[in-house]
Formats: sequence, C-alpha cells, structure tokens
Amino acid sequence: MKEIIAIIRMNKVNATKKALADIGICGLHAMKVMGRGKIHVNLSLLGEMDATEEIADIVADSLSKGSRLIPKRMLTILIQDGEVDKAVNTIIGINKEGHKGDGKIFICPVCDAVRVRTGERGEAAI
Repeated sequence: MKEIIAIIRMNKVNATKKALADIGICGLHAMKVMGRGKIHVNLSLLGEMDATEEIADIVADSLSKGSRLIPKRMLTILIQDGEVDKAVNTIIGINKEGHKGDGKIFICPVCDAVRVRTGERGEAAI
C-alpha cells in the first residue's frame, strides 16, 4: 500500500477529484494548507545592474524572510501499489501547467491500515 500526498493549486481540486474518480480512485482527503517552495534569486541580474555583493545579500535575505505563504490544497490518497503510477500520472495530467507552483507529489509506503468498522486489515481496509 502507498500513500500519495499531492500539493496542488486550489483551483485544480475539483478537476483532480473528477479525474481520479474517472480512473476508479474515489477515496481521498483534502485539506487547506499554506506553504511555499524554493525561492530563487537571480543574482546575475543584480550583477548586471552593478549591485554590490552586499546589496545582493540584502535582497536575497529580505526575499527569503518576507515571502508569503501561498494557499494550496493537500490531497492524501491511500491506494494499492499497482495503482500508484496511474494515480500519479492522472494528478500530473490535470495539474501540470508548466509554471512554478504547479505542485508536488510525495509517495510514501504504508505499513498497515485497519478499517475501524469491520477490523479488516491491509489492502482489504482501503
């Protein structure tokens, strides 16, 4: 079993849920999250503007401290091992626009799962 954690844009949640349902993956959790990715500062542009190294450090420092968190949605999906590629490719297909902030997908192993109502364990529980 695997857990897929997908961080996606807010406006892509419904399309992602529909696409996953279309391939038979209906169980998921969606949460509101705030975050940000890496911040890239193009120091060569500062060099072209004749900025000193000290100014470049100040700009880089202020960008990293003052960067705001971006609202996103986090989907968590528990699936069988054989469905991972299908789910990941579907999430990518819906969310990939070719821009920073399109999202991230993490795939984690799951040791066990238990359905509370019946006591079923393992893949039968998902």
